Amino acid sequence: MGGQLSKHKVVVAEEKQLVQLQEAEGKEFPGSDYHTENYKEWMSVLDLERVKVKDLVWPGTHDSATNKIGVPLVSRPFAQCQSLSIYQQLLKGVRVLDIRVEKERHVCHGILKSYKVDIVINGIKRFLSETKSEFVILEIRTEYGHEDPPEFDKWLIEQLGEYLIHQDNQVFDKTLKELLPKRLICVWKPQKAPAPSHGSPLWSSGYLKDNWIDTDLPYTKFESNMKHLEAHGPAGSRKYFYRVENTVTPQADNVVLCVKPVTNRIRPYARLFLSQSFKKGLSNHIQIFSSDLIDSDFVDACVGLNISRSQN
Repeated sequence: MGGQLSKHKVVVAEEKQLVQLQEAEGKEFPGSDYHTENYKEWMSVLDLERVKVKDLVWPGTHDSATNKIGVPLVSRPFAQCQSLSIYQQLLKGVRVLDIRVEKERHVCHGILKSYKVDIVINGIKRFLSETKSEFVILEIRTEYGHEDPPEFDKWLIEQLGEYLIHQDNQVFDKTLKELLPKRLICVWKPQKAPAPSHGSPLWSSGYLKDNWIDTDLPYTKFESNMKHLEAHGPAGSRKYFYRVENTVTPQADNVVLCVKPVTNRIRPYARLFLSQSFKKGLSNHIQIFSSDLIDSDFVDACVGLNISRSQN
């Protein structure tokens, strides 16, 4: 108990650090006052003939398919990172999805399983069929501790083939208009199955990178995210997508283990992170920015940054 009380004091102190930083330096950045009128088709307001893939800020969700994970009021609070379905997230403006699967093609989070991944794929196909210029990055991987679904790569191609942008380094330098009508980049990360090769309709794991920091301490995560963002260099110089996750994770040494109250320690400070990235000269490093429990304010911040970039 003494250790948990001590940890709680550290958490409170780190939350205070973020509050003080925001009060002292603000959370404004170019485009921060933008409000999205049409979340479903926010990309349509961009100049598709000018904006390149590498220039975009992609709003994403962490553990995207956990809206129905576990048993309500029993195990769900410990694993639910999103409350919306995949289709609802896309309507909300999300453009990067983080999906984990197991051998029987159920989505999962750790040991907990949920619905079949078909529901995810159908949601994506429905959204893409209803829009004309919205692009999506789908990261789908075999969850740690689980086996790969048999022939899953072939199934993904069968399901999504008409929308898939093939693996090619030149894609990063192409404009969105040049890629149309293809609008989906699917990154497949198996545990043991062969990785997708160059030219494949699927992309291999090296094309979407992040630095996962497993902590429930908000200021520690905030600062670590900034440090790693700097290390990866400007987005324009990379031939891969780099993701920053504005999340913290429940830890066994703390009495609070439910996702929502833990991740809410950092979730309100997404705009602060973007603002600080400008002040540190790292704004052009931002590419994929993800959150738990996605909301309109987070999407507005990302879209506003895109609008600002497109006008420069």
